[in-house]
Amino acid sequence: MSKGAMDLVAEAKQQVENLTPDQVAEELASGDAVLIDIREPQERQTTGVIPGAVSAPRGMLEFYADPSLAAYHKDEFDPQQRTILHCATGGRSALGAATLQEMGYTNVAHLDGGIKGWQEAGHPTETESDV
Repeated sequence: MSKGAMDLVAEAKQQVENLTPDQVAEELASGDAVLIDIREPQERQTTGVIPGAVSAPRGMLEFYADPSLAAYHKDEFDPQQRTILHCATGGRSALGAATLQEMGYTNVAHLDGGIKGWQEAGHPTETESDV
């Protein structure tokens, strides 16, 4: 039997570190983590952004994360650095975190609940134009 998208998300969440909004806020405050926003640009414009998050839409994640692809690689991606992904509610970021682990990232996690959970927990966001 084939797997659906939510089956894949559930499996990914079992393989990666799932962080609460408060845990992510603490890690960002320490300055030891990079936060990667894997939502599409339109989502960022509509919902806002977490201050300091680096934009890397899910469709480009593997290309930005691969240091051997000089034409695409973003310097914010370092396989040894603490890397936290987030999306809208936590599905895509769990899948993305599992993928980064497969690519050799050793200290990766995701914001379970995504920006929606972040905002519900009372953490700040900015509008896209503020970034």
